Amino acid sequence: MTSKETKRKPSDERQNEVFGDYSLVLHNDDVHSFDFVIEALIDICDHDYEQAVQCTLITHHKGSCDIRKGKFETLKQMKDALTERELNSTIDQQP
Repeated sequence: MTSKETKRKPSDERQNEVFGDYSLVLHNDDVHSFDFVIEALIDICDHDYEQAVQCTLITHHKGSCDIRKGKFETLKQMKDALTERELNSTIDQQP
């Protein structure tokens, strides 16, 4: 074990969680308001307000948007929380 491995910072752990092999993708619907989706992205995906607005607009105009990258287990919890709010999302594996 190298000294770098023994002195891992919490931010290193967060980076490993954020940069995984999967993407959580939000899909557009004609049911929910912008405010509802923005609030869900802030609450569930830990987006800040500006990021949530941008993802919501991209989803609206393009039909879908990658809203988070990470490990499958982490994204599955977020997907389930989005589903509880009746938002349509998928987890896609990165090439």
